[in-house]
Amino acid sequence: MEVSLDLCNHNATPSMVVRSSVHVLPREVFGKSTFELAIMLMKRLPLWMVDKILLILASLILGNVKKYGLKRPSVGPLELKNTAGKTPVLDIGALKKIRSGQIKVVPGIKRFWQGKVELVDGKILEIDSVVLATGYRSNVPSWLKV
Repeated sequence: MEVSLDLCNHNATPSMVVRSSVHVLPREVFGKSTFELAIMLMKRLPLWMVDKILLILASLILGNVKKYGLKRPSVGPLELKNTAGKTPVLDIGALKKIRSGQIKVVPGIKRFWQGKVELVDGKILEIDSVVLATGYRSNVPSWLKV
């Protein structure tokens, strides 16, 4: 999402493939970073409850992201981070660009041609370039000791 946002902010018209589910959370809640809020809540509440609170706040602040092609996982954002290493995306402005149509969310890619791509739904897009960002898992726990 951040790469698409940067491209959009530099006058490109990016399309973003989102093949799997992803948690998108607001960057800030009540003037605090979402991460800071989650840490504070985890000191007093069980993880599953913190996940529920984060998802409710995300829905209230960001709205229904599914209608833009962004499916939420069935597991909460913190549980998913702990079990699979998948970090939630903190929205820094990409959702606004997605809502306005400046960034398009498209289904998976079936095949490439010179200057074109065929999507799994049969649509053909004209493209200039492709950025492959095929997954991300944080390696912070491996080098962060305390």
